[in-house]
Amino acid sequence: MKFEKIVEFGPAYDKRHPDPAKDQGIGCVTIRFVLKGSKGAVQFLMGSGWFLPETVEEYKAKGGIFAKLTDCYPDGWDLGYHSPKPMCEEQPIVTNSCPYLDGKQCYYDGSGLNAEPIMERLLREGSDAVWEELAKYYHETFGESLKKRSIAVVKRSLGKSEE
Repeated sequence: MKFEKIVEFGPAYDKRHPDPAKDQGIGCVTIRFVLKGSKGAVQFLMGSGWFLPETVEEYKAKGGIFAKLTDCYPDGWDLGYHSPKPMCEEQPIVTNSCPYLDGKQCYYDGSGLNAEPIMERLLREGSDAVWEELAKYYHETFGESLKKRSIAVVKRSLGKSEE
């Protein structure tokens, strides 16, 4: 099967505002790996721990718990899929125009817990390990029956191999 590999970096930000209704806080650079195939796409999303320099300096100066911001570490946030059709009963449409499905409607689901083992492999083995995990997840998600897919996802979250 032919896959398209996409890597996107989202910028760090400081969108704090005195009005709590407008306050969006701060955020680090995000890195998204997307593996796109003929049946849908799967993604691994991570936080880099890289914040804007002025934000880090401000938090260092505040000290205490704020100084912890400077000790940030990369973290796996999400392993999920983008599907043009529902993958389970009553699954809602997330968007009517998904960039990973060539503008088609998107049914999405993901898991932060299932992202952790991929983050571990990235740190130890590099990006090839991420693509290997995403290919395996793609086949688990789009290549088997719903029952088999659900069992595979549960086993993955329990740290059990599918082999």
